[in-house]
Amino acid sequence: MTSTLTPPRSALDSELDALESEAIHILREVAGEFDRPVILFSGGKDSILVLHLARKAFFPAALPFALLHVDTGHNFDEVIAYRDRVAAEGNLRLHVAHVQDWLDDGRLTERPDGTRNPLQTVPLLDSINELGFDAVIGGARRDEERSRAKERIFSLRDAFGGWDPRRQRPELWDLYNGRHAPGEHVRVFPLSNWTELDVWRYIQRERIELPEIYFAHEREVFARSGMWLTAGAWGGPKATETVVRRQVRYRTVGDMSCTGAVDSDATDIAAVITEIMATRITERGATRADDQLSEAAMEDRKREGYF
Repeated sequence: MTSTLTPPRSALDSELDALESEAIHILREVAGEFDRPVILFSGGKDSILVLHLARKAFFPAALPFALLHVDTGHNFDEVIAYRDRVAAEGNLRLHVAHVQDWLDDGRLTERPDGTRNPLQTVPLLDSINELGFDAVIGGARRDEERSRAKERIFSLRDAFGGWDPRRQRPELWDLYNGRHAPGEHVRVFPLSNWTELDVWRYIQRERIELPEIYFAHEREVFARSGMWLTAGAWGGPKATETVVRRQVRYRTVGDMSCTGAVDSDATDIAAVITEIMATRITERGATRADDQLSEAAMEDRKREGYF
């Protein structure tokens, strides 16, 4: 006689199931409450996870969201190639706002330090206004840094795209308030309650493909402010900085000028999970120069309309 009993779910699977269920509920709420939502999709692991969950939420129907990426022009080639391939293979609507266009017509000015990360805010807000998006879904998590820990899952932005922590609304149980006046929009964070470790464990369970940049590989880098940065068109390294070849991987993906690599031997997902479990350094604290400018660097940018 053949048994038809289903093997019991592990505690870890149950935790991931709960996070998945919450995120899918949030994404379905967005589809129901807003007229023109969009997913911020950079080709980084968190936005890849949001896209995966959105597809699950509406399968087998087509994805009801477009994708939007603010491309600084200093992004990693591997990540841009991944972004374009995913959009093409999935027949997804991808809008790309190129920071270079804003520099060319004078709406932005290049910074002396070469970084374009802070320059993303204006193209983002212009694109939201011009394309009429009323909900902007991002992959930010509360465990990343302190200002993101303050965010509600549905976070209101004013007519100028700014964030005022004092205007945040209570979110009781799984009730989300998407009301907004004309010109305002709402940022939505379905991964708010996930940790970096949750993200990697879920990626492992769901066998989600990532850009190779997340796994250990040999790369030419140079040291600056305690991080390994990649040489590139953005202007690094300086004459006093020496390029060396090291085995590294990236924990976050962003503008090349401010995203640092970490020394690593983790060449697959299981090894990355083991590495994260052992580390005592936060994801962004270890690898993002723009977050180290001051204790309130991210909050200041968010108040101006940043992600």
